[in-house]
Amino acid sequence: MKLTLEGIKDRKSWKAAGIGLPSYDVEAAAVKTRNAPVWIHFGAGNIFRIFIGGIAHSLMEQGAADRGIVCAETFDFDVVDKIYRPYDNLVLGVTLNADGSTDKKVIALWRRLSKPGQGNPGIGPD
Repeated sequence: MKLTLEGIKDRKSWKAAGIGLPSYDVEAAAVKTRNAPVWIHFGAGNIFRIFIGGIAHSLMEQGAADRGIVCAETFDFDVVDKIYRPYDNLVLGVTLNADGSTDKKVIALWRRLSKPGQGNPGIGPD
């Protein structure tokens, strides 16, 4: 199993590992986000990954949203290059529940990342 767009196509392996995958078409959401973004967030750190990303993921799962988040990282540019890009902007979210059990899911909602002030025109490539 690999946490990449290609890797999550092997849905059977992820399910066997108890990890939920997006029910929406991640690549179609990326195209809609690129063509007509509606949500931008500044800062791609831990709180964004699970809290804001989790909200957006839930909206997509419910059909209440049809595109992802454009995220601009303004402080630690290694976050974009070392944490997101190698994994096609996917994150494995793990929630520890009150009873000690865990919920694991792949979150795929920030479809575009940018490093403003780094000589990147516009919002940068996916």
